[in-house]
Amino acid sequence: MPRNRNTFSSLAAWRRRVLARAVQGGWRWVQQAGSVTAEHPGKLRFRRLGAGTRLAFPQGTVFGEPWIEIGECCIIAEQVTLTAGMLPDLDLGADTVLTLGDGVVLGRGSHVIADAKVSIGSDTYCGPYVYVTSTNHSYDDPDEPVGRQWPRSEPVVIGPGCWLGTGAVVLPGARLGRNVVVAAGAVVRGEVPDHAVVAGAPAKVVRRWDAEKGWQPPLRTPAPVPIPEHVTPEQLAALAVWEARRTGSAESVPS
Repeated sequence: MPRNRNTFSSLAAWRRRVLARAVQGGWRWVQQAGSVTAEHPGKLRFRRLGAGTRLAFPQGTVFGEPWIEIGECCIIAEQVTLTAGMLPDLDLGADTVLTLGDGVVLGRGSHVIADAKVSIGSDTYCGPYVYVTSTNHSYDDPDEPVGRQWPRSEPVVIGPGCWLGTGAVVLPGARLGRNVVVAAGAVVRGEVPDHAVVAGAPAKVVRRWDAEKGWQPPLRTPAPVPIPEHVTPEQLAALAVWEARRTGSAESVPS
């Protein structure tokens, strides 16, 4: 009897493994087939969708595509919302409303809501669940529910080369300069100068680059040293083994 139980258990485990591999393989196929690219846009018809750009599947809410321009080599992760206009199927005129430059990265679950114009500069990276909006609720009338009051809209500009940490929020009217760092969870409004680090809610400048003095206040960690282009992975592995032996921790390095 125990032998039969073992046989049935082994068979059930084998079936689970086969099923898991089939489901995982099928899901990878669905993700590949459902992604959006310039060559395979599906039903989405953006004003521009650059070469090398991919919107991962499943996409979030996407509408107003004729007024959305996305540059080349952008990475739009799963469940990212991109909207132009307050509602689908509106005529927004002749001009582009939402612009993503080349090399923009939008992390999983991020939202870019463009009722007024929103521009995100090239090579700007956003972590997961970043929220950028050009529209905010108004609450002028104390007797009317806030959600029923007409919202206020102001254009948003995010300069090139910025980094927006996980959960950052960029509010209507914000203008971020070049190479700005927005800390995770920060809520940004107003003007942010070039080469600044902002944090908090509302966000405030906590560090800036000075041409003469460098970063002020000074960085607490040394700048990373890039790996030279000619160094191979094998050489890096050998260096790691040598360093471990030199420090007496060779047993922790896999051979």
